[in-house]
Amino acid sequence: MISRTKKYLGDMKAGFAIALIGLLMLGGCAGVPEDPADREAYYEANDPIEPFNRAVFSFNRGLDAVFFKPIAAIYRDTVPDALRDGIQNFLNNLKSPVILANNLLQGDLQGAKVTVSRFATNTVAGFGGFGDPAGDLGAKYRGEDFGQTLAVWGLGEGPYLMLPIFGPSNPRDASGMVVASLIDPVTMWADNTDRNAIPIGRIIVRGLDERSRFIKTLDDLEKSSLDFYVTIRSLYRQLRADAIRNGASDDPIPTPSISLEEDESLLGPRAELVK
Repeated sequence: MISRTKKYLGDMKAGFAIALIGLLMLGGCAGVPEDPADREAYYEANDPIEPFNRAVFSFNRGLDAVFFKPIAAIYRDTVPDALRDGIQNFLNNLKSPVILANNLLQGDLQGAKVTVSRFATNTVAGFGGFGDPAGDLGAKYRGEDFGQTLAVWGLGEGPYLMLPIFGPSNPRDASGMVVASLIDPVTMWADNTDRNAIPIGRIIVRGLDERSRFIKTLDDLEKSSLDFYVTIRSLYRQLRADAIRNGASDDPIPTPSISLEEDESLLGPRAELVK
């Protein structure tokens, strides 16, 4: 059973990579409108495979309506807030090694210091990470992933992608997801010890927890949107741009500096959208 699960995960990663390449090839072959106004809107949207993305979006919404949202609502209504916050803190703490790696790859030494201090403080004084005393002391959580690192290195996001189940993305962020799964210590330990249920369970709990925190927000957003697909696309890009800049400004993203002479100040936590 374990070997079959492991083979299934490997096939999933390979299939994801092949599908991503196919989508990019499809996007490159998509026709560009001849009308100047339509052509400008087309390039601004940066969504050359929009019909396919909309189909995936509809699939995701249907799956969310019949499965994810009802379970997330039960989780939100039955699990005490303190326990939900503890679970979120614990999952954030487990991500610390990956966040630290991306801090260093981005040349963000101040962020690396905060990540290390948060992990040490919350692991020891926060009961294994279920508490967040570091955050109470001012060292707020800020996620970093390899998609953000690639952006800091100057790699463009590429065309917009709507992934099945995982939702809004682009080639840069999707590749970052794959890299994160390869360098994550918990995943590597689970793969090497035939405990493949652990990373799968972590993904499920993380998705359930985050979905439960956005039920009302997404419902209100859907009701007020003329085109919910376009709204989600725009919001995703705004949130990712803010995460890449660490909320700093609208200035161009700088090339990372490895200099030890200057540390940048840590700003607020990254907002995340799960759909």
